[in-house]
Amino acid sequence: MIRVLVAHDTCLLRSALAALLGGEPDFEVTATGWRLLRDPGRFPGPHVCVVDADCPGWRRHTERAGVGPSGGAGTAADGCALVVLTNSGRPGNLRRAYAADALGFVNKDRSADRLPTAIRQAAQGKRFVDESLAVEFLQAADMPLTPRELTVLSLSAEGASVTEIARSLHLCNGTVRNYLAAITRKTGARNRVDAIRISRFAGWV
Repeated sequence: MIRVLVAHDTCLLRSALAALLGGEPDFEVTATGWRLLRDPGRFPGPHVCVVDADCPGWRRHTERAGVGPSGGAGTAADGCALVVLTNSGRPGNLRRAYAADALGFVNKDRSADRLPTAIRQAAQGKRFVDESLAVEFLQAADMPLTPRELTVLSLSAEGASVTEIARSLHLCNGTVRNYLAAITRKTGARNRVDAIRISRFAGWV
């Protein structure tokens, strides 16, 4: 049996995913919200963890874990393979998932039978990339922002001021302004608001 852990903030969606996967004869499925994953002993030994790239809990998890281009820090549970659900046209989601060492990349707009296939391959240590995401998967490496810049931008997108960002990240105000200026330049934006809009559309924040 493949032990599958579904992590999602929204009860209805995680229940639907659990019901879908629970019909597979070789899956043993558990579903939970992201807050409960902070207790590592609550869900021992999943083989595969399934997450939604648009889920705020997943985004907060990767930011706390310091996921960056070197990868390796973003899995939801130690020792389990990671399968990420995303939409096409969201290269930032693919970038974040790739940096987290995800093995499965499944398009939410395609047939549901791709998810069990991705889980089985991930459980064997094999990569699954939905063919509809293949080109974007290759383009995801072009995301221009560093992990620290993404964190600053995410806090700014949540409405935090320069002073609040500086306090949260233990930086001085001038350093935060420098980060915001670099973000604006790298994204080709006119200003900070435009940088947030561009980055949200791409799925980076």
